[in-house]
Amino acid sequence: MHRFEGKTAVVTGGAKGIGAATAQRLASEGAVVYLADIDREQGEQTAADLGPNVHFVQCDVARAADWAALAAQIEGAQGNVDVLVSNAYAIRFGAAHELGEDDWDRVLDVTLKALYLGVKALAPLLPEAGGAVVAVSSVHAHASFPGFAAYAAAKGGVSALARQLAIEYAPAVRVNTVVPGPILTPQWDPVPAEGIADETGRTLLGRMGGAEEVAAAIAFLASDEAGFITGAELPVDGGWLIRHR
Repeated sequence: MHRFEGKTAVVTGGAKGIGAATAQRLASEGAVVYLADIDREQGEQTAADLGPNVHFVQCDVARAADWAALAAQIEGAQGNVDVLVSNAYAIRFGAAHELGEDDWDRVLDVTLKALYLGVKALAPLLPEAGGAVVAVSSVHAHASFPGFAAYAAAKGGVSALARQLAIEYAPAVRVNTVVPGPILTPQWDPVPAEGIADETGRTLLGRMGGAEEVAAAIAFLASDEAGFITGAELPVDGGWLIRHR
């Protein structure tokens, strides 16, 4: 398939995990992809691995100045942006009273504020028709477990903001959200086998998801095949929410 031939996409948090898988999927279908991440070493390696249509840009997505620089670079090279995938996130564990203010702010800034800043910076480059924004939320936006105070608040905000953006930018730009459940990405590397087994048991399908499965859902929502879908949330969770919401 070449659903993104001639299109330009920005993927935040693209150095690894779901972001890298999404960049790979979009590039494989013809897109020129700008992979935005704060991790220069990993980001440059990922972009090199994915081929000449993937360009790494070091970007702290919580800083408006970094977004302005990214927008200027894309405008000079491509002229426009067709797809924004807001995937970057930060996570700090702890109940509300246990989290330092700096930790709280960083989680909210990288996860939620970045969606606002990305749309603000790239809105002038989105097409007058046919643009797409896909926000990456989480099952933690809809179900609660101890220790996720900042992350749940941030992801809940992502889901709510994406719905609001769908209203504000229609009909020119469609805005949708994917809601991943337990996805086997590098963040799970330190988790012992029993922890992964426990999380696997929370799903209905009896396994963890793959980053490429979330990337496939993102690509669908960003494509013209989803041309009559906006303001929607698509769970990619193996039935996790059915069991826990």
